[in-house]
Amino acid sequence: MIFISEWKTFRQLNINEFLSTLPQNVVKGDDVSLPDNVVRKMFKLANLRKSDSFYHLGCGRGNAVAIAAKEFGVKKSVGVEIDKELAAKARAEIAGIKNAEIIADDIRNVDISNATVVLFWFADPEIVEMMTKRFRKYLKDGARVITIWSPPGMMLPQKVEFPFFICKKPFKYATSIRQQIKAIYGNRCIDFTAAWLLAERYIDEMEVVPAEYRRFVNMLQSMVLWINAWNMGVSCEDEVPPPVQAYIGILREFFNINLSDMFTREPNVTGPEKMGCC
Repeated sequence: MIFISEWKTFRQLNINEFLSTLPQNVVKGDDVSLPDNVVRKMFKLANLRKSDSFYHLGCGRGNAVAIAAKEFGVKKSVGVEIDKELAAKARAEIAGIKNAEIIADDIRNVDISNATVVLFWFADPEIVEMMTKRFRKYLKDGARVITIWSPPGMMLPQKVEFPFFICKKPFKYATSIRQQIKAIYGNRCIDFTAAWLLAERYIDEMEVVPAEYRRFVNMLQSMVLWINAWNMGVSCEDEVPPPVQAYIGILREFFNINLSDMFTREPNVTGPEKMGCC
């Protein structure tokens, strides 16, 4: 792990190079346990109850499985984990809990037809696409899918408490990215202020960023969010606004992180130096 104070000694990294320096289990979401309070927030939003069968797809060490079984008293609580070592650790966490079990298998193969509440926290587009098809095919009407940061694919959420989303079958789908953004964020476009506040709320709600790194993570995440909105044509601004230019410049000059490669369409940037953003 490269600490912030050390980044100045390294050559400038583009965003992909920077991500490659981080522990890949963190980047990919493997072996990452959500804080118990975060799990409880999601369960309350999904109205998890005793009659439910809960499935955590990619459960890691399985704290959500134990909480669903013990605290919410669900009929059945199942964790699915492809890594056998992690699955063994998860089983140890639920030892003695009769209504909980861990399945060591690929989530794309496991029978989910009995699930009424599913926690699905994956970022890989191929996995998301495949599991979205499986949710449509195998889940029964009334089943709820809990996701973090965004709904699966183009689904429209039934409930939103950013960064948590509940999609309920029969699922509804957005006909455009702007329609989905409106449902998620309350506006049909994302400006700099919204990107900053959304990143800040994500950090607050997830409870995983140490205080000393909070400002940096907020800055980086908000820039990534705004640039992605720009690339999709759903940023509110017609040009790259001065605050975005400034923070991109700070990330470049003080942290050796270059976000230029993230722009997939040519940005209109004002200023004689263009702040090095493109």
